Amino acid sequence: MTPATVSKRRFDMPAILAWFIVAMVIVGLFSRIFEPDLGVMDVPRLSICLVILGIAAVRYELGFMRNRIGDLILGLVTAIAAWLLISVATNHEGEAALGFWALTAATWAASWLFVERLAIWKTASPAATRLVNLAIPALFGIAILLLWEVIVTGAGVPKVLLPAPSEIWVRLANSVPTLWADFQQTFLKAVLAGYVMGCGSAFLIAILVDRVPFLRRGLLPIGNLVSALPIIGVAPIMVMWFGFDWPSKAAVVVIMTFFPMLVNTVSGLAASDAMQRDLMRTYASNYWQTLFKLRLPMAMPFIFNALKINSTLALIGAIVAEFFGTPIVGMGFRISTEVGRMNVDMVWAEIAIAALAGSLFYGVIALLERAVTFWHPSIRG
Repeated sequence: MTPATVSKRRFDMPAILAWFIVAMVIVGLFSRIFEPDLGVMDVPRLSICLVILGIAAVRYELGFMRNRIGDLILGLVTAIAAWLLISVATNHEGEAALGFWALTAATWAASWLFVERLAIWKTASPAATRLVNLAIPALFGIAILLLWEVIVTGAGVPKVLLPAPSEIWVRLANSVPTLWADFQQTFLKAVLAGYVMGCGSAFLIAILVDRVPFLRRGLLPIGNLVSALPIIGVAPIMVMWFGFDWPSKAAVVVIMTFFPMLVNTVSGLAASDAMQRDLMRTYASNYWQTLFKLRLPMAMPFIFNALKINSTLALIGAIVAEFFGTPIVGMGFRISTEVGRMNVDMVWAEIAIAALAGSLFYGVIALLERAVTFWHPSIRG
């Protein structure tokens, strides 16, 4: 037996998870799940489901369920167990005992095991592979939300400290007009306008910096200095210069996105090696022909790296800038106002919308990158 085989057996994470599930189910079956004296046997549906979960874990460790059908059964039983835990905890909010937390740990470990098994699936169809790759982070995110719901409900965490995901969803569904108005003000106006102006101007100046050596030596150090300025110091100044509406927030976004784009573009323009540039000269190419045919295509991975970084920086900058003066609309304004009113569920609803918008924005840039830089090893691999 080789050392690699010994190490693989010693750190067999699925086996560890399977036996952990069994141990937690046993603890849960023989402990109180809710105060003062409510055991799991008093809730027959929950006890049956968790026994099945424990049996599935044992059969998995024995090798009887290490296949796709067994994986799907484990995922189904885990989902049912999570739903039962949440439904039972809703009727006993803040009364969770040792057994409840043991069963919660067992369900979380089962979801981890399911995602672990899903990650090693091999499919012949590219479409099925993409579907599995999308399902893994989606299921992991859902598991985190369910764990959040179970912990908050079972422990009786006050709403002003941390609302449950279900409460955030109810607030989000009941506040669509307000959230849409905030999204328009912050994202569709300030973020997009500042992002386009900041990245576009930085790209053009990067070409000028590449053309003029003096600017490369004089502008880039100043750029590094300005990029280190704290946003909480710049935002009030922009509000005084450009007013309380979205242009001042767009100005903050321009400042935050300008120099990452500038530095990455200049680095990308220097990515081509001397042999490639010599080859272009043998073809009698001038500066602009070399720029468009060789240097800009070689710089695209650097440019898209800056675009992806700026897609998140722009949203952060616009939201923070709204804390220092804005009309009575906007994500930052809503967050600061609702925190003062102790409406934490509305704050989390705004955070959810901002996170979703930022993720989709990043995803669009990433898809565009795959279409433009399809030749790059990071995309082909």
